[in-house]
Amino acid sequence: MLSDSIVFGAGGFIGRSLVAELLRRGHRVAAAVRGSGAELTAWLDGQGMDRAALTVVRADLTAPGLGLSQDGLSGVRDVYNTAARFAFGIEAAEARAVNVTGAVRVVEWAAGLPKLRRVVHISGYRMAAAEGRAPDYRAQGAYEASKQEGDAAVRTRARELGVPLSIANPSTVIGPGQYIGLATVVSELWRGRLRALPGGPGIFLPVVALDHFVRFLAALPEHPGSEGGTYAVLDDSTPELPALVGLLAEHMGVRAPRRSVPVGLLRRLPRAITRADPETLSFLSTDRYDTASARALSEAHGLSMAPVQEALRGWADDLVATRFGGSGPCRRPYGFHSVGGSRTWVTGERRRPGYVLLHGLLLSADAWAGAADHLDAPSLAADLPGLGRSGAREGTLDDWLTELLRPVDTRPVLVAHSLACGPALRYAAARPDRLSALVLVAPAFLQRPSSALLRSPLAVPLLRATPVSRLARSLGLSEGPGLDALALDLRRAGTARRVIAALREAHGQRAELRRLLGELRLPVEIVVGSADPLTETVDTPVTVVEAAGHCPQLTRPASVARLLTSCRDRVGAR
Repeated sequence: MLSDSIVFGAGGFIGRSLVAELLRRGHRVAAAVRGSGAELTAWLDGQGMDRAALTVVRADLTAPGLGLSQDGLSGVRDVYNTAARFAFGIEAAEARAVNVTGAVRVVEWAAGLPKLRRVVHISGYRMAAAEGRAPDYRAQGAYEASKQEGDAAVRTRARELGVPLSIANPSTVIGPGQYIGLATVVSELWRGRLRALPGGPGIFLPVVALDHFVRFLAALPEHPGSEGGTYAVLDDSTPELPALVGLLAEHMGVRAPRRSVPVGLLRRLPRAITRADPETLSFLSTDRYDTASARALSEAHGLSMAPVQEALRGWADDLVATRFGGSGPCRRPYGFHSVGGSRTWVTGERRRPGYVLLHGLLLSADAWAGAADHLDAPSLAADLPGLGRSGAREGTLDDWLTELLRPVDTRPVLVAHSLACGPALRYAAARPDRLSALVLVAPAFLQRPSSALLRSPLAVPLLRATPVSRLARSLGLSEGPGLDALALDLRRAGTARRVIAALREAHGQRAELRRLLGELRLPVEIVVGSADPLTETVDTPVTVVEAAGHCPQLTRPASVARLLTSCRDRVGAR
């Protein structure tokens, strides 16, 4: 199959989305990657893309001739170079190999294409501020200096070879999969470790949404007069840094810092204090940028940006969903919502779920992901307030659960684990008409009480000092993304204190909950792991999951899903 477009760096954050956009527009696309391309094709499949017009080719920007012949690519008209070595703290030689030498090789390779219409090179929005200055690898760092050197080298080589060139200069491109640069500020903010704003008032760190940027790139070669053009692609309405951080803090339910540290002082402070790579400090600027040409091209092709506040909130959701790249992709829909006075992390079907899934202490809604994959109906799950990714609550946990279920139009099976069995049971007792059944998984109030030590004044520092691996073993978690997510959640500011407070509160409710269970006017079932039996005798049906401990939904998700589906079938919930 002859391709009319080729994308170098097709496996990267921008490259893969550009491939998808070109395929949507009916292009025959060659995706140039260093490896097999399996990750790219898997990602495209996950997006529901038709790959019939896609060809994956191997290329290496660090090799002479890119290690790529033009056999089968002679019909290529548009060449996109989205490849870059984007990282801070790398050596100059490593950065130059891709960002300078590799970028020039793309131009040289494209010069031999008989039907070439355009080479589109991606540079950076700070190029205008650096115009007329030689790159300074010592002061700027390898990434920024190599991008500046590469920008000039690509322009020069394109002129020498008569190659039609367009350059796109994006600001921070935000979207699923972007975890570098500004994302580290968001990470520190979410963890409660951003004590002061870097740079202070007036700092402008513009962003552009990924979907807009790839649509812009796809339109660029088609636009009359765009040859030789340079386009600063960014959203002029991006809030200045203090307002941007405040917007994200409100969305995620955390506190925004009130103090700021001038850039000059940041440069003199050790990295252990600033938690910032020195290379990122050059981006802390009050400079503004000329976006007139990019706006004109966008308008000519009917392209418009979504409101930047909406894009920033969606990106924050994407970052938190994966714990900033540490826990892999998550299934949409997900995001922060206001529930019962808490900025609550909610996933799944909010209005018509067949199941509502509540997690126990130390866990998050992710604990139900494996079981949810095997259920026969959509599910709704949320991180309890103050735990997982959710912010602290203002009211009671019972009020929070009432608000979470208020938009639900169905009569779902309410499934609760461990500590969450308390509020779930009280809700079921008060509103049996809103549910079809209640399933209690490892109900803490029917098992051995938590130790007195965990309810003592020593409990909070003890929990903070306990290795995450030890806590994970008690939950059935092993090495991998689940353990990484647990570590990040538990080390958030205030989490240890909230966990211990929840333990103390639950301990005083055990007798009340046993009474409510006996009086409940609703089908109820109990599920426990064989290694984590009940210590109280009850009349309620109990199902034992073999070879499981306190969290059978983690270690035996398919078995738990079958039990839940069977329960839903018995009560006729539809």
